[in-house]
Amino acid sequence: MAVTQQEIENRLWDAADELRVAMPEAQYSSVVFPLMFWKYLSDTWEHTHQTFLKENEDLDLSAEEADEVEYSNYQTFKIPFIFPGTVAESRASWSSILATVAQHGLGQRVRASLQAIESANPDKFSRLFGSMIWTSEAVLPGEVLASVMRTMDRAPKMHEGNMSHDVLGGAYEYLLKRFSDGSGTRAGQFFTPREVVELIIELLDPKNHESVYDPTCGSGGMLIASANFLKARGKRGYTLSLNGQEAVTDTAGVARMNLFMHNLTEFKVEVGDTLRDPRFKKPDGSVKQFDVIVANPPYSLKWKPWTNDPRAIGGVAPQSSADWAFVQHMIASMDSKKGRAGVVLPHGVLFRGGQEAAIRKRVLDDDLLEAVIGLPANLFYSTSIPTAILVFRAPGTKVEQRQDGVLFIDASHRFTKAKNRNILTDADIADTVTAYHSDLEGDGTPVASDGEGGLSARFVPITEVVANGYDLNIGRYIKQAAAEREDLGTLIDAYNIARAERQKTEQRMLAVLSAAGIEGFDE
Repeated sequence: MAVTQQEIENRLWDAADELRVAMPEAQYSSVVFPLMFWKYLSDTWEHTHQTFLKENEDLDLSAEEADEVEYSNYQTFKIPFIFPGTVAESRASWSSILATVAQHGLGQRVRASLQAIESANPDKFSRLFGSMIWTSEAVLPGEVLASVMRTMDRAPKMHEGNMSHDVLGGAYEYLLKRFSDGSGTRAGQFFTPREVVELIIELLDPKNHESVYDPTCGSGGMLIASANFLKARGKRGYTLSLNGQEAVTDTAGVARMNLFMHNLTEFKVEVGDTLRDPRFKKPDGSVKQFDVIVANPPYSLKWKPWTNDPRAIGGVAPQSSADWAFVQHMIASMDSKKGRAGVVLPHGVLFRGGQEAAIRKRVLDDDLLEAVIGLPANLFYSTSIPTAILVFRAPGTKVEQRQDGVLFIDASHRFTKAKNRNILTDADIADTVTAYHSDLEGDGTPVASDGEGGLSARFVPITEVVANGYDLNIGRYIKQAAAEREDLGTLIDAYNIARAERQKTEQRMLAVLSAAGIEGFDE
């Protein structure tokens, strides 16, 4: 009987829940994902090993010959022996170590197994399991680790003969989301909500054999969504070249495991600070270029500004916020013929002054910005502020009707309230994409509606943007829709606040006049 999505998800969550006595939910991922992937590798290796034994039972092979045949023609990775030549020698597999969970030093044996797998498969699994600090008895007591492993072992075998990669990848995504739902702002470091990812990918429309790059890839969700986007349309997601960089070592490991779980093997995930040390470069030292660039970078990140970097078109972003520095890096990473980029950022990038205004002016003068899409507030785990998607195109690659201007879309009122945050429905995503692909002019009248509220969109010529001082605040260009959608309660609150402030000012003025001996003013 095929394993159901619900069954695997419930079992894995039961295993994660064993950690509740030892650590906060925000830290579950650092333990559960390495264990889950280790079990997946072990189950897959053992399933293939049994197939090898069955198909070669009549051959008279020595142990060395059998190993050579198995690893050449059957296995795609190695599960080596640990502690070779000792009494404690055993294979670095899940089942071998599980048999010793009652013994002292379980964390040490788990760590040795994971490190052995990394060393035996340097091209595939180098640094895959992260720092593994949780294997220390001081961080995670052995009895708790044993409980997690025993519970996880009750989950169905994780190999292709027992469950599809769709189920396995779905289970991984389920845990990512559940950990994020319960861990507050920290979740934003590695997880972007699925519907926001899907919207960006649909806007950028990746094609077979293209390259996709995420300079702040977190758990790899945008890279996986690119492949899923093609697969859902009967195309070949596996033909994409998937590339990502992540500053946090453990999070980069989560991304690599996530990609493997989705049966995506054509990828590179590098570790490092993208702004200070971009790891994808050409032989001449310049940043490598890609067809599709996607990102949800950390918002308003304090950073050490560049002193002499060719990515700094229009100037250098201020130390207080690296938002535009990430945009500059993405622009530099766009392929000159068909490169396009989509990034989620706070609204401040649309109108802040100073150095950011100078960069914004250069980007607009070069006609690189194609669209600004305002999203609802409280979509993200890491912040409740409203955000916007900015879409960029390589110089000279905009379609004719989008040249010398910017498309503005107000989708800020299209959402559904959920337990911890707002979400975008499939209809919200579809209508936003439709508006993006439409030929739009006029004053921002609604272009799509689900009966609750529409999307407002308008193409604005660059001359109007220049007249507004290169300010990209959406309300400047879709004023009619903004006015129509003002909530009456919000307007009343604003009026009462303004009235109270006026009364305070009047009282101060009258007191000053009275002290100066000036009479004749009535309160």
